[in-house]
Amino acid sequence: MSEVKVPFNAPLNPQDTEAQTYGCRQNNPDICANNSIPGICAFTSDDCICKKPSRAWKKQFAKLGGNISN
Repeated sequence: MSEVKVPFNAPLNPQDTEAQTYGCRQNNPDICANNSIPGICAFTSDDCICKKPSRAWKKQFAKLGGNISN
């Protein structure tokens, strides 16, 4: 399942939003509080979507060219 781990600085995926990421963008997924939680963690979901990315993700999303909705 290494394709689920995505570098934090990797280009945006079409499924990325300010509130979710395609794959896990945590630097160390093993210490993520949401690791392996069904319906939240990318490693346990069929669609590989992380529903609770880090607090830094919203800023990184904008930096990578994503549109932030207010």
